[in-house]
Amino acid sequence: MSTKPSDSSATKVSIVDDDEGIRSSLASLIRRAPALKFIGDYANAEIALRQIPKNLPDVVLMDINMPGMKGFECVRQLKAQLPKVQFLMLTVYEDSDSLFNSLKAGASGYLLKRTATKNLIEAIRDVHAGGSPLSPQLARRVVMFFNEPADKRDGMANLTAGEREFLEQLAKGYAYKEIADRMHISIDTVRSYVRTVYEKLHVHSRTEAVVKFISGGG
Repeated sequence: MSTKPSDSSATKVSIVDDDEGIRSSLASLIRRAPALKFIGDYANAEIALRQIPKNLPDVVLMDINMPGMKGFECVRQLKAQLPKVQFLMLTVYEDSDSLFNSLKAGASGYLLKRTATKNLIEAIRDVHAGGSPLSPQLARRVVMFFNEPADKRDGMANLTAGEREFLEQLAKGYAYKEIADRMHISIDTVRSYVRTVYEKLHVHSRTEAVVKFISGGG
C-alpha cells in the first residue's frame, strides 16, 4: 500500500534561484521526499513576486544573489503579502550581512547550499512546523551577538532621524550611492552618516551596524 501523502496534506515547496541546474536538482529532491510537494520554480525574484502569490506554497527556498532584485528584498515584499508562507534562504553566502538582512526581511531559516540532502529535507519540514533552521556556524554568530553586553547597544537611542533612516537603508542592503539617491542627499552626507553612526553605535563595520540596528528594533 502506498504511503505517499495526498496533495492536500503534503507541504508545498517552491524554489527561487537563477541557476537552472540547482533548481532542477532541488525540484528532483523535493519530488522524491515523502510529505513534500514541488509546485514551482522561478529564475529570478521578479518572476517569483508575480507567481508565488498565485500558487501559494507553504515553504519557499530562496537564493540571495540573483540578477536584479536580491533574494532578501523578494522575501521582504512577499512576506508582507503572504505572512503565512515560510522562507528558507539557501545560499553560498556565509557573511553576516546576508544572514541578518534575510532574517530582518522575514526569512525563517538560513542554510548553505552545501547542506547535506537529509538535513535540507529536515529543514524544510522544520520551517513549515514553525522552526528556524540555521547552519551551525551561522547560528553561532546570532548567539554571539546576543551575548554582547547590553550597554554596547545603547547608542541606538542617540541616533538622529536621518541617521536612523540611513541605517535602515543600509540594513536593506543598499550601496552608499543607492542610499544617497533614495534619501535625496549627497554622497558626502552619506559618508558623514557612516562616521557618526559608527561612532554612536561603537561599531567598525557595516555588518556590526546592521546587526545592532536589527536588535534595536529598527
